[in-house]
Amino acid sequence: MGQVGLFWFTNDLRIDNNAALNRAAREVDKLICFASVPPAGNALAINQPGQLSANRMQFLLESLEDLNHSLGAYDQHLIVSNDSSINAIAQLITQHNISQVYGTGITGVYESRQWQIMTKRYPMIGFHQVGDNRIFDPASLPFQTENLPDSFSKFRRIVENLEIKPTVPKPNFLPPSPAQPQPWPAQLQQFQRSTTALFAGGETAASAHLHNYFRSGLASTYKQTRNGLDGMDYSTKFSPWLANGCLSPGQIIGDLRQYEQQVESNDSTYWIYFELLWREYFQYYADKHTARLFAFSGISKRRPTTSFYPQRFKKWCAGSTPYPIVNACMKQLNSTGYMSNRGRQLVASCLVHELGLDWRYGAAYMEQQLIDYDMASNWGNWQYLAGVGADPRGHRQFNLAKQTQTYDPDGLFIERWQGNNADSTLDYTDAADWPVASQ
Repeated sequence: MGQVGLFWFTNDLRIDNNAALNRAAREVDKLICFASVPPAGNALAINQPGQLSANRMQFLLESLEDLNHSLGAYDQHLIVSNDSSINAIAQLITQHNISQVYGTGITGVYESRQWQIMTKRYPMIGFHQVGDNRIFDPASLPFQTENLPDSFSKFRRIVENLEIKPTVPKPNFLPPSPAQPQPWPAQLQQFQRSTTALFAGGETAASAHLHNYFRSGLASTYKQTRNGLDGMDYSTKFSPWLANGCLSPGQIIGDLRQYEQQVESNDSTYWIYFELLWREYFQYYADKHTARLFAFSGISKRRPTTSFYPQRFKKWCAGSTPYPIVNACMKQLNSTGYMSNRGRQLVASCLVHELGLDWRYGAAYMEQQLIDYDMASNWGNWQYLAGVGADPRGHRQFNLAKQTQTYDPDGLFIERWQGNNADSTLDYTDAADWPVASQ
């Protein structure tokens, strides 16, 4: 019968530059391609795998559909489950006598725990995590994870000139699957899709966007435009595909280097690399600090002087605070599943400083909503803004009025997203939910 393998797709929803998939293709005689989908809904649970917003679910579903279509060129198909990964894989192991399981290395203490559970439960099976979605091979770094520099600036100075990992081509073939194609879960088949989504999920769309971005010449002005709030051209927009693994950082850097050689190399093209280094830093940051990434006191072990007002949090989520720029950003997020980097800084600063709320609720809401949710970058950046993370200067509070004047001087962004259409009264109850006396 030969070796039967299972490839467990997680945040590597692509065939190109997938080292783990290449290895599986070489080592087994039959191969099952598998992915699981968490449930869609509105529940919010801090520090736990979240319910996905409709926008985030749609992008993920499109990414899986595109992957399944690409696998079809290899006479393969994707099995998708909305059961827990552990339960679904256990059934496949029993049904098909699987002897090898492959996957791409994944960042995150909770994400890694599923892999650890499986390896302990099935000691007779070979489990192989190959590669990751990072720029550098961890073995090539001049420091161990526990010695990660305590600031991004120190990290950048050490690594920015190191050689990046080489990319790998698509596999020439994939072994056939012993499992028959199965209908995808009814939850996915019945999912109501938006017709106004900003981005299409999947490796095909990712490759097209990567090509079109560098062909457009926008890379030459990225540093000047990157703080925009609205539109498609002010930033690279690689993040949705990067977060879902439809695109790897190595592929982006490969095209970036080609652009610098053939078109132009300037501060803007360097800044694209700079932003990818920020993402890289947070991957190692998550490795080092594990569960402290989700702790109220962060890595600083200093508890912020914030509380929790349910009514304030509800207003922040809905974009109904006394701060029009924040409202516009939140309504943009809720409508599209996307928000600019500048907007993310402003809404985080508002939640922590103006509203006095526990930063973790903001991070968890972003986890639920963002189509480009990246665990390490999201929680690391929220710690940074809350003053409990990697920022040596502590709290970063933005002057919202000044930021509005700088980045939306004509009020067009606020007008488009109805940021002024909100209740100017912040509190009707106090933190203990007692009514606030009217003035």
